[in-house]
Amino acid sequence: MNDWRKYWREILAVAQRILTELARRRRSLIFWTIFPILLLLLNGTILASRANLETAAAYGQAAPVTLVGAALFFSCLGGSVATVVSEREHQTLKRLFLSPLSGISYFLGIFLAHSAIGFGQAFLIGGIAAALGAEFKGSWLLGGIIILLSILAYVGVGFILGTQFARRTEDVNALVAAFGVPLLILGGTFLPASLFPDSLLRLAKFDPIYHMNEAMLNVAANGSTLSDIAGHFQFLLLFALAMVIAGGLSYARMLQQERRL
Repeated sequence: MNDWRKYWREILAVAQRILTELARRRRSLIFWTIFPILLLLLNGTILASRANLETAAAYGQAAPVTLVGAALFFSCLGGSVATVVSEREHQTLKRLFLSPLSGISYFLGIFLAHSAIGFGQAFLIGGIAAALGAEFKGSWLLGGIIILLSILAYVGVGFILGTQFARRTEDVNALVAAFGVPLLILGGTFLPASLFPDSLLRLAKFDPIYHMNEAMLNVAANGSTLSDIAGHFQFLLLFALAMVIAGGLSYARMLQQERRL
């Protein structure tokens, strides 16, 4: 019991520090607010025009993909990479050597902080879409779990990229662009996966963003149940768990590398 309390205090301390720093800077929070709103409006307008959908239906289709495929990608993946790199540049990692902070607590603290941001974006996108007539047709609980797993997957990938590949702030944008943008396109974030040729669809099945988009879209817009999206959900669950394990290993390796510097 005491061990769990210790971990929980560490997780809360890491999350609070990250959110406090973001609140002081504000710039990232503002951009993470503006970006999904603009993308939602663009996607909704394009779907309404080109797919001959009513406004409500168009935004019902656009909102889920905008959230998990784009908004969470940049805030949770890009944000976690930037967090780790900032820790390294400000020599915060050196102080971690002197503390009993565990790798899993550090990882989950970053996850908790970005979960707060991610659900804030979810309420923002959902509220705007609802104001335009969109309706969430599926289970709210299932939708929330998909969002949590998506955040966990993004933070895990960002944590690994930040600890193993990024050394300076200028590395962040290059990493996110090189690794992320092709996955966003392949995942059906900017173009519906239904337009992909068979060769790309087969490749997309290895892309976690594709499974996030398909799972959330089917639940939110079509009212699908867990059994309906079982394949997408299982892939996302296994990928998120793998990222937790890989994130812990990456943290241990990062500390070893920093000790040599």
